[in-house]
This record gives sequence, C-alpha cells and structure tokens, in this order.
Amino acid sequence: MAETYTVPFFINGEEVRTSRTFDVTSPATQKVVHKCSSATDTEVQAAVNAAAEAFKTWRKSHPNQRRDLFHKVAEILEKRKEELGQYVMEETGAPRQWADFNIQVAKDLLMDVAGRCNTLEGSFPVVNDPESGALVLQEPYGVILAVAPWNAPYILGIRSILYPIAAGNTAIFKATELCPRTMWGLCSVFHEAGLPKGVLNMLVHEPANAPAITSSLISNPHVKKVNFTGSTAVGRIIGRLAGENLKPVLLELGGKASAIVWEDAELDNAATQCALGAFLNSGQICMSTERILVHKSVRAEFEKKLVRAVENIFGPPTPAPILINSLAVDKNKKLLADALSKGAKLLYGNPDAQEETTTRMRSVIVSGVTTDMDIYKTESFGPTVAVYEIETEEEALRIANDTEYGLTSAVFTEDLRRGLRMAKEIETGAVHINSMTVHDEATLPHGGAKASGYGRFNTSRGLQEWVKSKTVTFKF
Repeated sequence: MAETYTVPFFINGEEVRTSRTFDVTSPATQKVVHKCSSATDTEVQAAVNAAAEAFKTWRKSHPNQRRDLFHKVAEILEKRKEELGQYVMEETGAPRQWADFNIQVAKDLLMDVAGRCNTLEGSFPVVNDPESGALVLQEPYGVILAVAPWNAPYILGIRSILYPIAAGNTAIFKATELCPRTMWGLCSVFHEAGLPKGVLNMLVHEPANAPAITSSLISNPHVKKVNFTGSTAVGRIIGRLAGENLKPVLLELGGKASAIVWEDAELDNAATQCALGAFLNSGQICMSTERILVHKSVRAEFEKKLVRAVENIFGPPTPAPILINSLAVDKNKKLLADALSKGAKLLYGNPDAQEETTTRMRSVIVSGVTTDMDIYKTESFGPTVAVYEIETEEEALRIANDTEYGLTSAVFTEDLRRGLRMAKEIETGAVHINSMTVHDEATLPHGGAKASGYGRFNTSRGLQEWVKSKTVTFKF
C-alpha cells in the first residue's frame, strides 16, 4: 500500500515536513486525501527568522527584478494549471470552472502587479525654511503575516502575498488547514520561478493549535504588519492581537450583500445576476448576494424569473453543489429552519432534501424574512438567499444598511441617477449597478464602510498598503 502523501511547509526556500501531522479530507468524497505537516512554535520561529534575514536583501532588490520574477511565476502558473486546479477541486470540492477561474485571476493579478513594481515613489514636500529641504521615502515594512481562506484559494492566496512582496517585504503565509496542498502549490510556483530563499515562507497547523500559533506570529517583533482575509469572528481575534502588539492590520471579513431591484429594472438581467451572485461557488464567497430587495410592483414577476434563472443555471441535472464541510450545510439548514418556523415562505428548493453526501446542498430561496429571524443578520456563506419586498428608496437603504458588514452591494435600475443616488447611500466599499454583487476583485476600489467589512483594494492602491513613509530632512 502506497504511503500517504504529507504536505510540507516552505521555510527559507526548503520544504519542511514535521513528525506531527493531521488528515485533510475531501468534501466531495468525505475521505482522507492526504496528510499535512502541523507547525509548532519551533517552525514559527524558524520561518520568521528566515523572513527577517531575507528582508535585508530583498528590500534592496530592483523593481525590475521583481517584475521579471512575477512574469515567470505567471508562466509557471499557466504551465501547471491542470495540476493546481486538481488540488483545489480535491481539497475544497470546487468545480473545474471555479478552479480555472481562480488560476486565471491569479495570473492576471501577477501580470498587473508586475507592471506596477516601478510605480512606488516618494515626494519632496515644501518646507518653511528656505535653507532646508525634505524627502518622503516609501519603504517596505519588513516581515508580513499573510492569512488567506480556502474559498477562492489562488485568488485570495496570491493577493495576500503578492502585493507585500512586490513592495519589498518578505512574508509568512499562514495557509488554511482546509486546503494546504492548494496553498503549497501556489508557494511552490514562486520558488520554482526563482524567488530568493526566505522571501516567502509557508506554515500550516492543525485547528487546535490556531490560538497559540497565531499569537506567536503576531507577537513576534520581526512581524511588522498583518494581512487577514476570513470570517468576522476570527477577524476580531486577529484585530485584538494586532492591537495588543501595536501592529497595523488589514482586514477583509464577511459580507451580507444586498441587491436592490427597483421597479424599472430590466428583470431578466436582474434575475440572472442575482442568481449568479447568490449561488456561485455554492454561495461560499464573501461578496455573495444574501438579500434581494425587490420593489413591490415587480416582486411577483421577478420571483418567477429568479426561480427560472436558478433552475436553469444551478438546478438538475447539475449535481448538487459541494460545500466545504457538513458544518456549512448544517449552518444553512439551521438558518432556514429558524426562518421557516417563524413565518418565512419557501420560494425555491428543499432544505430538508437528502443529498448524496452530507456536504452537498442545493440552492434555497426564501421570502417573508423578518428581523427576529437569524438569517436576517447572519451571513449564511452558503446556497441560501432571502427576498424582501420594498416600496421606497428609504426602506431599501434601511434594510441594505442594517448589518454589521460593509463589503459589497448591487442596484438594478434603468435610471442611472437613481442608481448613483442609492450607491452613495449604501454603506459598502463597492456598489455595482446592474451587475451582481460578486465581482473580480482586481477591478474593485479600496473602501470600507463598517468595521467588520472591507472593500477590496485595486492594484495600485494595494501596493501602497505595503509601504510606510519616512521623512528625511536636510540642510543645504
């Protein structure tokens, strides 16, 4: 019998395997597909020390060197896309289309950022003393801790490390235990392209060790900034640890995105976009549409078109979508059971249906949701969406803004003035007029309306996040 493969780390450019491991289970088959090394504080210190040492030289690397390296990474990513796609399909249950999309966007980000490596620049501010002058330099922070989730692993993984490295930082990439081989694949591409040792280090740990490992990383004096994308609950912990250690932190957390469908909307387009926004990747996207606010005068017609769109895109004979684990399915079913027990109506789907495995669940649409139902406030992060009836702009904006999240939203209307007016009032970092709430992150602006939500940054602003200003004054 063949020995089970064990996913290694990367520390100082070398693969490292530990004696302690944990099982990685495929949500598609619910069987163990391989094992993964599990980091202890020993590996944490080794990785941080390697990154700190590498920073001494990487910070001085020429932007053209970084540009050429990223071009090579993109070439290797394309060459290995079948292998890399298989990893994400096996570990997360994602379909081939989602895996290919992840790899393509990751490649696009590499090419875009490669062209921006020369754009970081300082300034010469005016000073009061005519005999003096000043320079404002832009310098990398040092060692960055990057934490990315499993749901769009190549997009979010590469984004978490690409911008800091492009700006001259080195990185500790704390990969998710749910798809470690996927994240290993991403890091291996950088090393295959010739990234100097220690610039990118990767660690994984078993879930039980998360508090100790995360605390050790953030408290380490070499780690200068933290970049986290994930759940709001964990984000609060990361934010607290960063605050206690006086470290700047960049958070992108959950979402409860609303799509407003006004009475003059082109309903076929709105229905298709809302179906895609709600159920792409089984609704496991932080930008997924969770609330659809429909004007009373078109609600009945829109609901019919929405059901038809969902049926055509996601219904049988398409297999029931796979969620990351059975806990995700249970969460969605509990939210739906609570809503239905309190008076919500089922528009589409059957939350009680028994699928092939406990990790599968088909799309469900409900209406009649009220504020006392858990689904009103809680992010489902699954194939569940609720339709609300509205009559005025004020009512639509009140519901759209009645959430702790602030990531993204959508407005469907043929009146651009109304769309822009509503967009200004919706408290999210991004608003998409006549398109779904889920968008290619490379096109989204920097922003964020609420503490627990964060609009994704565009590529030029992304580089600025990873440099700090230093003022140098001098006498003539």
